[in-house]
Amino acid sequence: MRIIKIDNQLVKPIYKQIVELVEQGIFSRELPKNYQLPSINKICRANGISRDSVLLAYNELKKKGVIYAIPGKGYFIKTQAINYEKKYFLLFDELNSFKEDLYNAFLDTLKKRAVVEIFFHHFNLNMFKKIIHDANGSYSKYIIMPSNLKGVEKVIAVLPAADVYILDQTRKSLSAYPGIYQNFISAMYQSLQAASKQLKKYNRLVLIYPGQKEPLGMVTGFNKYCNDHQIDHLVIRSFQNHHPEKGTAYITPSDRDLVDIVEKTQQLNLRIGKDIGIISYNDTALKKVVANGITTISTDFRLMGSRLATMVWEQEINKIENPSKLIMRGSL
Repeated sequence: MRIIKIDNQLVKPIYKQIVELVEQGIFSRELPKNYQLPSINKICRANGISRDSVLLAYNELKKKGVIYAIPGKGYFIKTQAINYEKKYFLLFDELNSFKEDLYNAFLDTLKKRAVVEIFFHHFNLNMFKKIIHDANGSYSKYIIMPSNLKGVEKVIAVLPAADVYILDQTRKSLSAYPGIYQNFISAMYQSLQAASKQLKKYNRLVLIYPGQKEPLGMVTGFNKYCNDHQIDHLVIRSFQNHHPEKGTAYITPSDRDLVDIVEKTQQLNLRIGKDIGIISYNDTALKKVVANGITTISTDFRLMGSRLATMVWEQEINKIENPSKLIMRGSL
């Protein structure tokens, strides 16, 4: 029985293939307790691989308590009390209603075929580093939402590149990794283009861009649309010290700013959708009913989660743009 047969077509590192093959053999009961594994030299000759790869795999299996070594004799199965399952590491920036939709769709599509452990870095680079450092070597796949954090490239580089997927926000410096992402430049531009008829009744467009969590692509797409159509426009950091101005349409990624705009508009007896316009980011059930319906620019987070699960499970090496669209409601 040939226990370890390397597939050179896989992008997965050889040592990880060896680890998984041994664990699969134990889980399927093909490798009983105290069974002697093939020697390092034998595996090398049979597969045409280096000793370093086999030694790395056996050392990892020893650390996990799966095998033991007897000097001069070889390597043996230590226990059958292992639960061999694929373990996926999922690092989000934060949890909100749309990220929850993504996560649930990811789990639903996997159908309990893998263990998924989720972590949150909360836009903190030090926390991001610690979580990645602690997780390295413990998972079969690493799914990472880098958001707009600077300096993540060196941190992610410590992980096995073949097992990393980038989620939601990406950048040129991470283009070597597969993943599924939003194109924020295109989403902003195309959504405003779709709303051009409604936007004509407003004299100015204002993007409220806090810049702490939000992708810069939003600003790029906004400025490009306004410049291309010669529209008076402005980008501000917060709405806290502003008041709604009649004839202005506001675009806000932040739900806190959305609440502020709606409250101040009502206090000034201005009409949403007539005196001022509002476009929010990321659709939620509540936005369907607030202020006669809030117009949103939103991607399909459930589709993103489902597609991601398929991609990771089947080890696809793709970069997929998740579509976004404008959902027109009364606020514009």
